[in-house]
Amino acid sequence: MIPSRRLFSAAFRYSVPVLLGYLAIGIAFGLLLVDAGYPAWLALVMSLFMYAGAAQFIAVGLFASGASLAEAALITLVVNARHLAYGVSMMKRFGVAGRLKPYLVFSLTDETFALLSSLPDSRIDGIEEEDRSAFMFLVSALDQSYWVAGSVIGAVAGSLLPFKLDGLDFALTALFVVLMVEQALRVRRVAPFAISAAAAILSSMLVPSRAALLVAIGAALAAVALMDRPKGNAAEGGRPC
Repeated sequence: MIPSRRLFSAAFRYSVPVLLGYLAIGIAFGLLLVDAGYPAWLALVMSLFMYAGAAQFIAVGLFASGASLAEAALITLVVNARHLAYGVSMMKRFGVAGRLKPYLVFSLTDETFALLSSLPDSRIDGIEEEDRSAFMFLVSALDQSYWVAGSVIGAVAGSLLPFKLDGLDFALTALFVVLMVEQALRVRRVAPFAISAAAAILSSMLVPSRAALLVAIGAALAAVALMDRPKGNAAEGGRPC
């Protein structure tokens, strides 16, 4: 068993790529939260117990616009659906984590998943196999601490600044664009994004604004599901699965 200080040092070095990104985006979240009229302490609470990155930005925008809980829940589910794949792919590594497993599951963000999933099977910086779960826990906890620190800094700064931060809400739009580009590069397909764009445009034109978002999401999901449904082999008498 290696000394805990050495383990922490190794985890910190491994998590440094996330540090600057989480601080910057966390500060933007804290500023946006306060600018929307919410108290600064809410940034700490959300980042500690919600810790959902994009979903936290979404929550601020939705509740500030008077969206319902149903809308917020559905949008959050859609945005975070990719985490189902993350969890499945990490089952083997998390399965031996024992009491640390619940937190590892809770803290599995995009960036933390990227770090943990790329861990080599061999020893890391002299870390023994029995320390791997503790190492993953420390990396996850450090990543969350960066996000919490950024959120609190942004919220405190936003509450002290004497002027309105006009245009800061564009951070949410920019975040969605980044997520869309990342997904497009990953799946290398145009159709799902074109269908979603068409559904959003038509919904905004034909459906009352309060329901437009839900209708657009539902229509896009249905269209993509129909497009990707398994097809039976007619020549072999197969049936759709």
